[in-house]
Amino acid sequence: MKRRLWFTMAFASLCLGASAAGDALRFNAENYTLKSLQMPDGEVVPYKAYEGIYYVKNVEDSTYQTLNLYVPLGVINTDSVPILLRTYVGGYMASTAKTPSATDATGRALKEGYVVCIPGSRGANSVVKRNGEEVYTGIAPNGLLDLKAAVRYLHYNDEVMPGDANRIFTDGTSAGGAMSALLGATGNGKDYEPYLEKMGAAPARDEVFAAICYCPITDLEHADCEYEWLYSCTNDGIRGLDESQKAVSEELAALCPDYLRSLNLTTPSGEKLTADNYRNYLKNLLMASMQRALQEGAEIPDSIGVVFYQEKLDFMGAGPRRSRPSGERRFPEGLDGREAPSFGPAGRPPRMELHTDFVADLNLDRYLTYVASVTPLKTPPAFDQEGVLMETASPENKVFGNTQGESANFTTFSLQRRTKDSNAVLDEELRHRIYLMNPMNFIGGDSQTTLAGHWYIRHGARDRDTSFLVPVNLATKLQNTGVEVDFALPWNRPHTGDYNLDDLFAWMKRVAEGK
Repeated sequence: MKRRLWFTMAFASLCLGASAAGDALRFNAENYTLKSLQMPDGEVVPYKAYEGIYYVKNVEDSTYQTLNLYVPLGVINTDSVPILLRTYVGGYMASTAKTPSATDATGRALKEGYVVCIPGSRGANSVVKRNGEEVYTGIAPNGLLDLKAAVRYLHYNDEVMPGDANRIFTDGTSAGGAMSALLGATGNGKDYEPYLEKMGAAPARDEVFAAICYCPITDLEHADCEYEWLYSCTNDGIRGLDESQKAVSEELAALCPDYLRSLNLTTPSGEKLTADNYRNYLKNLLMASMQRALQEGAEIPDSIGVVFYQEKLDFMGAGPRRSRPSGERRFPEGLDGREAPSFGPAGRPPRMELHTDFVADLNLDRYLTYVASVTPLKTPPAFDQEGVLMETASPENKVFGNTQGESANFTTFSLQRRTKDSNAVLDEELRHRIYLMNPMNFIGGDSQTTLAGHWYIRHGARDRDTSFLVPVNLATKLQNTGVEVDFALPWNRPHTGDYNLDDLFAWMKRVAEGK
């Protein structure tokens, strides 16, 4: 049907004297090469490669503003299959349009019969020469705008190219996970329209069907206070902060309760989520992660703060270890007697085969100390660090800088300490750019955007690159809007992405088929 419509459109266009070839953003279905990818199991996946496609008319940086499209061979109807859009953004730096990898979701997607789109995008380190001077092209929100323009290209060419643009799955890790969250939260957002029009992006929609977010480094203007609030229990111990660092940590941590209150989040049981009950909420999510790991055969030492069911029985004087009747099932519970919160399908916790060693409790301070012992924590401030206790700019300081390459603070807290001016405020233009880079601003409320209906969010249970609060808040706010959210803190995972691909693609198949 799509091909027939394309021929009809092309014929009508020719009759009007304006051929499709005159449209710089029109996809050319004949301009491809044949390639193949060998998977880890030895299987060879052949595909068509459409590479080096410019997705905007007014190209500012030809190194990054292109996309590659890969179409698997042997699929009966590639016009109707979902599209996996994989961004390789990391550290808010620039990323070129890459080729499929056998070891991540791109290769698996080709094997599963999906069309794969890998766009490049500008970032904090992208530079062009203009009138003999270096111009930094990737300051926020340009990297996000590039990805939105790539999505528009797919929608604009939906009738003439393989893949179904109404079923785009975005996928990214770390800063790329943040970009994936932004694409999912800001579809068709009017705030971005002037920028996209100036770039010469296609006149089309830019919403996506689903967002896959691994360890998203997002909510940057609040990430520092969330980090210090969570990890303050380690300041006098394994973190080893000096007195000036402790003072900054305490000041930042004190800002977190008001921010949590302002989010107006509610738990799956309907309880308002605040700083008073947040630790228990997080603890239950971590306990659920541990329980699943136990059921999958992992060994979890009690030295990291976990308390098992049998230990609790012994403490209560309940007698010797007992065996639970074969086949008996129940859900693990937290100390408050309620089921651990879940963001799985239909909001139900996964059923688990339970033995007497199920997780009964967790000492959260002890567990966070374990996380800090595996990978040293960042010193405060974790993100907006420039000029506070060190002069070095973070990647986030750089991406919020200017086109001359000068970095910038993006929180009032750090700006006032760098300038030693308690009245200093961020300028209006920068505040707007910061606003555009936070998906939390566009979820729920009166946001005039099209929110993706399906979300897959993963943050490793020992990932300390940002606070656990960042992904938990994102998942909870999304769930509060009523969209489908599959969220977990996978046991013992560090700061990585595209893991447990069997789980991911089972979820993708289910939501793509509307099940």
